[in-house]
Amino acid sequence: MIIIAFLAFYVAFNLGANDVANAMGTSVGSKAVTLKQAIIIAGILEFTGAVLFGHGVTETLGTKIANPELFTTTPQTLALGMATVLISSGVWLQIATSLGLPVSSSHAVVGAIAGFTWVALGINAIDWSSIGLITIGWILTPVISGIVAAFFYSLIQRWILNQPHPILQLKEWIPWLSVILLCTFGVIVLPSLTQPLTNFLIEKVGFNIPAHDIPIFTGATAAIGLTLYSWKKLQDTQASFFQSPIPNPIEQLFGRFQLLSACFVAFAHGSNDVGNAIAPLAVISYINQTHSVPNNGITIPLWIMILGGVGIVTGLAIWGKKVMATIGENIISLQPSSGFCAELATATTILLASRLGLPVSTSHALVGSVVGIGLVQNLKSIKFQTLQGIAAAWVITVPISAAISATIFSIIRIILNLK
Repeated sequence: MIIIAFLAFYVAFNLGANDVANAMGTSVGSKAVTLKQAIIIAGILEFTGAVLFGHGVTETLGTKIANPELFTTTPQTLALGMATVLISSGVWLQIATSLGLPVSSSHAVVGAIAGFTWVALGINAIDWSSIGLITIGWILTPVISGIVAAFFYSLIQRWILNQPHPILQLKEWIPWLSVILLCTFGVIVLPSLTQPLTNFLIEKVGFNIPAHDIPIFTGATAAIGLTLYSWKKLQDTQASFFQSPIPNPIEQLFGRFQLLSACFVAFAHGSNDVGNAIAPLAVISYINQTHSVPNNGITIPLWIMILGGVGIVTGLAIWGKKVMATIGENIISLQPSSGFCAELATATTILLASRLGLPVSTSHALVGSVVGIGLVQNLKSIKFQTLQGIAAAWVITVPISAAISATIFSIIRIILNLK
């Protein structure tokens, strides 16, 4: 188990270096935060999201993509396959990160599961409907995110940035920006909190707010607080939390909004994508303890959640700079106003896709958002050579991960003389 735990840490490390960098790349690229500040912010929020709210996604990835019932008579084959998933997805994420390419860790893991399942049980054992949904999500996510980002940025350009008195305009728009930001992210992040919060309010306090209303209620409360705080800070447009390299006072103020949006993206990412790293470990741990497959769900031990959280933070701190530079600097030049729109569009797209039941990718959404903003600014500002490399990485992630997984699984099975 020590070796398997190390492999899970290896995947989480590479996931942190690649996917977490996606979440903070626009903030670093716009200079709303420094690289050091981004690492600290994302580290805390990714770890918190992963440890506290990563159970659900981990259970889904561990038990729903590769049907455990197919391995009822051979649980060790499933354990071996999950170990192969850790190796192959970790290797591919490391290769992509070394090239500065933002790829989808979810696609890498799903591809790896499909690869070993094909070898172990045949092509008909693969859930092709899930693969189809992933493909649909891959196509739609950047398109929708780009449209939403272009819409938001067009509004900000029209009503704030291009006005004769932009600070006065921003003052009028702060309540609306606050409500949009907090409610959007509240609906994304807070559903993980609604069930325990609902139980507590109803059982202990006698407070009867429907579960689906709690995210809106909490988001609206936070929006009021942010509005009052922002109005106060507008009294001195030169004031900032830190020595900002942004000379434009309007962009400094947008930098605060972007900092908040980046925090929510990091938290949500940690709570969702940590499962990509630790789901295989959780399945292997279950098989090792019970000598059976998890047909009826699986309980994720706390030490596994912590291992995933630590791995994500470590990868971000050591190796996250390259992908941050790709997202934040090498597609278009970002300002906090445009970076804020990119992150807001990313969150909105993820929310819409979740409501439709489509699998989404943070990197796909962010890249689409950045391109959408580039189309509004100036088509010539987009660095299409960078986009070609990113698109190529997206296309080949699933087949490459599947091929690596199938090859490694075949080799290990031959070495161990398994059928």
